[in-house]
Amino acid sequence: MGFITAIYNNLQPAIQSAVLFRKVEPAGSPQGGIFKYKITLEDGKNWLLYVTPENGADPKLKLENNKLISGPTGFKGVIQVAKNPSAEEGEGIYDKSAGSYATNIKISGSVGADGTGTYKFSFEKAGKDAPLVMYALPHHVESFDDATKNSKKNMKLSTTTKGMATACVGDSWTMVEGNLPLSMDFAPWKPGSSSQATLSEGAKNAIKAVAGNELSQDMEPQTNLNSMYFSGKGLNKFAGAIYTVQELVGDKAAASGPLNGLKESFKRFVENKQQIPLVYDNVWKGVVSSGTYEKGDTGLDFGNTLYNDHHFHYGYFILTAAIIGKLDPAWLDANKAYVNMLVRDSGNSVDNDEHFPFSRAFDWYHGHSWAKGLFESADGKDQESTSEDTMYAYAIKMWGKTSGDKSMEARGNLMLGILARTLNNYFLMRNDNVNQPKNFIGNKVTGILFENKIDHTTYFGTNLEYIQGIHMLPLLPNSAYTRSAKFVKEEWDAMFASGAAAPAEKVTGGWKGVLYANLAIIDPEASWKYFAQPSLDLSSIDGGASRIWYLAYAAGLGGGPK
Repeated sequence: MGFITAIYNNLQPAIQSAVLFRKVEPAGSPQGGIFKYKITLEDGKNWLLYVTPENGADPKLKLENNKLISGPTGFKGVIQVAKNPSAEEGEGIYDKSAGSYATNIKISGSVGADGTGTYKFSFEKAGKDAPLVMYALPHHVESFDDATKNSKKNMKLSTTTKGMATACVGDSWTMVEGNLPLSMDFAPWKPGSSSQATLSEGAKNAIKAVAGNELSQDMEPQTNLNSMYFSGKGLNKFAGAIYTVQELVGDKAAASGPLNGLKESFKRFVENKQQIPLVYDNVWKGVVSSGTYEKGDTGLDFGNTLYNDHHFHYGYFILTAAIIGKLDPAWLDANKAYVNMLVRDSGNSVDNDEHFPFSRAFDWYHGHSWAKGLFESADGKDQESTSEDTMYAYAIKMWGKTSGDKSMEARGNLMLGILARTLNNYFLMRNDNVNQPKNFIGNKVTGILFENKIDHTTYFGTNLEYIQGIHMLPLLPNSAYTRSAKFVKEEWDAMFASGAAAPAEKVTGGWKGVLYANLAIIDPEASWKYFAQPSLDLSSIDGGASRIWYLAYAAGLGGGPK
């Protein structure tokens, strides 16, 4: 918003500043019934204050001291404050919009058959009948349609973590995203091509040779856990592996038994018979883990009960369901309601659902999700894993496609398009990034991006493979869409190449596999060779991933036997 707006009802206004007031002076009435004041703080910054009294009388604000401006007792009306970085030009912009303020926003969107998506913010307002001043983030400005471009003004303010915001005057914005990944399916995919569902015979044989080891694993201890997050990762691991064997390798017989086992494992959650069942929360309107209610620990399952990470947790289930439904369409009818419930909880598309709020995780203004739920946070909401954010959008797309919900599929495509833009503006920092501080860009990823700060770390450790890798996993068809080849190469060369800060060959555990799977985006041959080696240390495969899928992913992007 362009203004900080306060509505008073029989109160005495008190305006304070920790920076301290240097000067406050009345500046006339830019519109009938509005009184204007110019304020200079001790840091030399200029602010404007507009008062719209209900009775139309001059409020005669008074500078009591360098910390306090006071108004009359019993005041009724509106007071607005705005920072003015553009001198007289800025004053003119604010003067014309004073007295008007936004009260709500309506979001609409569409996706065309040509892969072009649009989304529109329609601002609802109150107060005076004047056009709104609203600030747009860099990714908005990049994607404005021609009409919205004309609303831009030569006035910018610095945001806390997303570069410079641009003032726009008008009551709506329309953004356009081209090249949406309509052709992306379950098979490996990269920009400029279709899904690579045909593998070479050599690649198929190599996958067959290792498939038995993973498909014969007991799913129970990997999918029936005391965590929706890790259970979902386990389910999705097997789903991806089974899909690969049945559809990409073409061995339906080998996939049949594991697919039945996967259905049984998923059924446990549909029937709510997992270790920690879900419950419905009547206060915040959502489906949450019952663990905190039973044990009193708000940190259980990463804070699921308090709405942390729902798009991560439920995204894995939604994607698993999309794959099962693809492999066995007859499965859909009995399970669609459960999966749609998870979608409604984490990413509802309507604002009139009495059981779930609109778009709990994905912030359509910021263009990405927030992972923080109801926990107090000094630096605001945050997100640590951009790749799991895109996994969720991909899951929405593919569940929509599998279940026949074209609107949901389109929404997932549009979300992916927006994420490809926002992540590369704010989170995944190429050398030419202009939104983050120059001395920070060398980190290549933000780490945890809060509303008020960026911290190149994770909640679980400071190893580079953790910080960078949490923005990689899970490697899916959408990975190459949001993680551009240019970015991946810069990051690899700086962080994980031989002689770099944390060479991949020296990394241990499942993060090593994540790094080499990510390498397939720029060097699928090297990625294939790593996962195809006979002496591969299987501990380098993350518990939420499979060697089967990693081989197929590398092969689909161009690695392995031709």
